[in-house]
Amino acid sequence: MKLIVGLGNPGQHYERTRHNLGFLIVDRLAMQNRIALAQGACDSIIGTGSCGGAETVLAKPQTFMNLSGWAVACLLRNFSSAAEDLVVLYDDLDLPFGRIRIRSRGSAGGHRGMLSIIEQLAGVPFYRVRVGIGRPPAGVETIDYVLERFNAQESDQLEAIVDRAAEAVLALLRDGPERAMACYNQAQ
Repeated sequence: MKLIVGLGNPGQHYERTRHNLGFLIVDRLAMQNRIALAQGACDSIIGTGSCGGAETVLAKPQTFMNLSGWAVACLLRNFSSAAEDLVVLYDDLDLPFGRIRIRSRGSAGGHRGMLSIIEQLAGVPFYRVRVGIGRPPAGVETIDYVLERFNAQESDQLEAIVDRAAEAVLALLRDGPERAMACYNQAQ
């Protein structure tokens, strides 16, 4: 069973912030594939169904970003999934806004949610779908930037970006990592 985890922070205060981009993508996958999401195992909102031809668990950990690793490790155990069946969706400061990058390994790159997962999985490789949010403007602290809602210009592009990221996840499941990377890792 595939486990698709979107990273974010729970609660209305964080809805539609840059750091909750992973949650937005899981919501889109759930909508497109008619998968109901509800409070479930491992302090996560989850839903099960089929995505890209694979039996899938969609999950949004409610542990707050910095503790995402606990929820992910618990979900892997509960659903008898292996790390190679895990796909984590998250925002990335080091990519330009809207750029998608699929990887099977790598560092956390300063992302505390990813650091938590890497530590909990003891460095075992898993798939990541990184979606760029760009760097903060001069004078804006990183933590403030990622916890802000998308600005008007970004909001105009957000639906198309979330759709494309959801397509990238489906391509990864359906077509395999090499083909998905070849298609989605290119500049758009």
